[in-house]
Amino acid sequence: MYTFVDEVILDVASGSGGAGCVSFRREKYIPRGGPDGGDGGRGGDVVFVVRRNLKTLRHLRKNPHLRAGNGSPGEGRQRHGRDGADLEILLPPGSLLNEVDTGSHIREFLAEGERWVFLGGGMGGKGNTHFKSSRIRAPRFAQPGMPGAERRIRVELNIIADIGFVGFPNAGKSSLLAVLSNARPEVADYPFTTKIPNLGVMSAYGRELILADIPGIIEGASLGAGLGLKFLKHISRTAALAFLVDLSAPGWETAFGVLLQELRGYAPELAEKKRILVGTKLDIEEAGRAFPRFREQYPDERTAGVSAHTHAGLDALKKEFACLADGEAEAQSREEPGGEDRGTRRDF
Repeated sequence: MYTFVDEVILDVASGSGGAGCVSFRREKYIPRGGPDGGDGGRGGDVVFVVRRNLKTLRHLRKNPHLRAGNGSPGEGRQRHGRDGADLEILLPPGSLLNEVDTGSHIREFLAEGERWVFLGGGMGGKGNTHFKSSRIRAPRFAQPGMPGAERRIRVELNIIADIGFVGFPNAGKSSLLAVLSNARPEVADYPFTTKIPNLGVMSAYGRELILADIPGIIEGASLGAGLGLKFLKHISRTAALAFLVDLSAPGWETAFGVLLQELRGYAPELAEKKRILVGTKLDIEEAGRAFPRFREQYPDERTAGVSAHTHAGLDALKKEFACLADGEAEAQSREEPGGEDRGTRRDF
């Protein structure tokens, strides 16, 4: 079973430098050659690299103790020791580094291809050839290599997305993600089908939007109920939120209010994000009848209605997502053919 991992603790260390060499030139007819010990190699660095194709920290959980290569010692004839291999730690965008002991923030990684040297390797020691002088003609000592650095860190992942789907279990989030994007999440008609965040890429209006299906919230989630706080933090990195309400379910009238209250309980600023209310499952007769009341109930909110089964309202919803992610004027200027969809009402 695939496991979503969004937090790991790592013990990382850069490599130690190699020792300098004590050596003297020994050749035929040169019985008292001078010192020719080479320098030790430099220890490897600990380098963090961002890769967009990574979606989780699962690859780091297998081996939490990571060490760069040590430098090799120097050799005679002034041969330099080999430098230690760098340790490259791959991270998905949205990763954060924090100190385990103090909790202090170290760095955040956002851009694909970003490289950052976290711990430099120890310098290699100098060979005895560096210590020859008019007073010391045959130095019988060299420098040891410098030790590498060690740190214990916590790596956390906060998913970065343009639109985050928020809703109760079985509200149709996974189905909508599947029809809007290239994602293939597990879809079934029972609660908590989604147990890990799923990401998909939606192409619309000349750009690509990242959509995130966050596992279902239940009442009391901000206090730890259900999947609790485990995935609520991923909502904080989205540009906008789509509140999905199953209009065929009993009690749909209170769903949005409960969801909003849970977000406020976790982090008040989440309730202030740009948002749209999406009534789902309009292919079901009860939902179709409820949709007009759904819009009337929230006259000051941006609302939409869709069916992932019949694809009704999807074109208009794509436009709404583009407006939320890019800004109203820019999305309108790139409007695709097809006109307005009656499944969406925009109030602004």
